[in-house]
Amino acid sequence: MGQSKPFTATALIVEDDLMQREMLCLLLEESGYEVIQCESAEAAERVLEKNAGALCLMLTDVQLAGQMSGVELAHVAKDRNPKLDVVVTSGRPLMQPLPAGAKFWAKPWAPLDVLREAEIAQLN
Repeated sequence: MGQSKPFTATALIVEDDLMQREMLCLLLEESGYEVIQCESAEAAERVLEKNAGALCLMLTDVQLAGQMSGVELAHVAKDRNPKLDVVVTSGRPLMQPLPAGAKFWAKPWAPLDVLREAEIAQLN
């Protein structure tokens, strides 16, 4: 009889700024997360099509490479997995409504905010 693998939380990071994306990934990997990273909402949408139910947390910027915004992506993500912890972040005021249950963080945010959210996401 094989041993079951321990649960590994998975996060999706969607950020077109390479430095911010890598910093977020490092923070979450150091917290025990598996991390999938994308620079566009379109790439993230393909991830959601296949893995939405396996994700615990999605962090996305509003402005992304490609045609779709992070706010539009948040709606897609919540449609695919209503329990997904979704955080949308921007350095500008948010102009579009977020889906129910999604959170908005104004930049700059602290790395401790990410770690705290990672813990909350694992509890849901």
